[in-house]
Amino acid sequence: MRVVIAHCSVDYSGRLTAHLPPATRLLIHKNDGSVLIHSDGGSYKPLNWMAPPCSLTTMDPDPEQLDAGVKEIWRVTHQKTADLLVVSIYEIVTEIHHELGDDPGLIKDGVEAQLQALVAAQLHAIGDGVTLIRREFPTAIGPVDILAKDSEGTLAIEIKRRGDIDGVEQLTRYLNLLNRDPSLAPVRGVFAAQDIATQAKTLAKDRGIDCVTLDYDALRGVDDVENRLF
Repeated sequence: MRVVIAHCSVDYSGRLTAHLPPATRLLIHKNDGSVLIHSDGGSYKPLNWMAPPCSLTTMDPDPEQLDAGVKEIWRVTHQKTADLLVVSIYEIVTEIHHELGDDPGLIKDGVEAQLQALVAAQLHAIGDGVTLIRREFPTAIGPVDILAKDSEGTLAIEIKRRGDIDGVEQLTRYLNLLNRDPSLAPVRGVFAAQDIATQAKTLAKDRGIDCVTLDYDALRGVDDVENRLF
């Protein structure tokens, strides 16, 4: 990876054209060929960039560019679309080259598969007297996360990290299908997530689906719910 802090201007041409006037910016050239231009703001999002596959060529400025103070030019060309990113560098403040090596990738905590396993093992989080029939119960339109039962009948439980309207729609389709099976019907729906959007709660209530907010730390046993102050 090459990391450069430079006073530069940037011009992009392709599906649209864009121009960044001269200013001090962070330039990143990664080993996958991508180039990203950042300012000291805007969080993670670059001001402009070129995603791979692309190639970078370093060029000397022409006489007119030299007169304007340009010392070096990066010409970044996308290999499929021919989009062009031109970085005109007036001054390099600092530069670092470093090989980062292979990255193992992001390991997410609290993904839906983990939540599903935790809830299946602790169905009291859904309600009293709930017992497991099967995880990943197969249907013609995909597996139901958890099929369970309580004193009133069968429960189809859909697990999400973030519960939105799409999740309620998904559970509705499962319920329509499961309730056609006389060996399972009547089947009630439970929409369970760490956080459920207000619109999703409203839609779920309209369709007779119960909503349960999951406490991930409590399910993992790292949060003593009984001894909380608040």
